[in-house]
Amino acid sequence: MQPSIFNPWAWRDPSALAGGYTETTPSTGPSQEPDGGHDGPDAPGPGTPVDLVGYQVQARDGRIGTIDEASDEADAGHLVVDTGPWILGRKVLVPAGTVERVDHLDRVVHVDRTRQEIKDAPPFDPGSFDPEYRDRVGRYYADLHVPPPGAAPRVI
Repeated sequence: MQPSIFNPWAWRDPSALAGGYTETTPSTGPSQEPDGGHDGPDAPGPGTPVDLVGYQVQARDGRIGTIDEASDEADAGHLVVDTGPWILGRKVLVPAGTVERVDHLDRVVHVDRTRQEIKDAPPFDPGSFDPEYRDRVGRYYADLHVPPPGAAPRVI
């Protein structure tokens, strides 16, 4: 059985933060449509950094809100999500390790948590992003981590 290592603050797939679409390769970029194409990002292709601010966030069971702030710092990656009226306009801190995938065409970030799990997370306070708060949030999400089938759980 392979161990499953979960670091709540590390992006599972850092390449998800780069521009590009499923139909692109190193020799071909996104299709260019004369009318401006879709409403997705206008990143020129793979490897182009993409700002996730404004992307929608989707939990396993529904929409959470919109990304207000994103960090791709090593071992400190996170999203600050504005939940709008869903939980009375509260913002929540979502560690990068919970991100399953990023759909750049539809501008949606998918996380592997439920709406209730995110609602029950420690409240976000932008003035208290200290190590103690970060540890508390990290432990909360790490305790909810479900390793892939056949993997032994291991949290760092």
